[in-house]
Amino acid sequence: TPCSSPPSAGVKRPPARIAAVAKLGASILTADLARLADEVKLVGDHADFIHIDVMDGHFVPPLTIGPIVIAALRPHTDSPLHAHLQVEAPEALLDELGRAGANAVAFHVEAVPDPVPVLRKARGTGMRVGISLAPATPVEAILAYLEDVDDVVVLAVEPGWAGQPFQLETLPKIEALRSEIDRRELDVELHVDGGVNHETAARCLRAGADVLVAATGIFGSDDPRRAACELRTLMGE
Repeated sequence: TPCSSPPSAGVKRPPARIAAVAKLGASILTADLARLADEVKLVGDHADFIHIDVMDGHFVPPLTIGPIVIAALRPHTDSPLHAHLQVEAPEALLDELGRAGANAVAFHVEAVPDPVPVLRKARGTGMRVGISLAPATPVEAILAYLEDVDDVVVLAVEPGWAGQPFQLETLPKIEALRSEIDRRELDVELHVDGGVNHETAARCLRAGADVLVAATGIFGSDDPRRAACELRTLMGE
């Protein structure tokens, strides 16, 4: 089967991704960071982009990685790199992330008193711009900014940790955002991040998600390449 074995040595894979309506992001939050370049290469043929959680130990308790690691990873993959900022001062990292080679950035609406200056600064870097919201945050908190973003990232788990169960209360939020994006005829991609696996993926897509982001569902597997392939195949059905 397409997911049963790795590509033959020496065979160069085409750069195009598997065609489907929905996109898959592979989150490295549960990857083996000591082998990060190799881990990313494992899923490169099946994930549309690499999702990188940047955490500062303040907005959320965990402390993860930042622009230096993204710059080190950039030469090892052609996949787009999406930086999900779970930090108190996202504007301070934007220029450095752009220089590091990130292709997209999203920050939390809860982290800033006024998202507009951050959105403007992010737009000036040339990266795709997104805004994120945690499970407890109502969709109304970001509706005023939909015209100013390329992506909306809806967290289906509490920010900070992988491996949490999917919060079913997220589904009505996805539906509400899908309806509003479509009503305004906006070119905005709706991401769902957290708890995405074979059981929850279909429900997210039915609710209106364009993009699913999986960490444990891919890198928590004994075979991340196969897990990404199977999840991508499921999303294409």
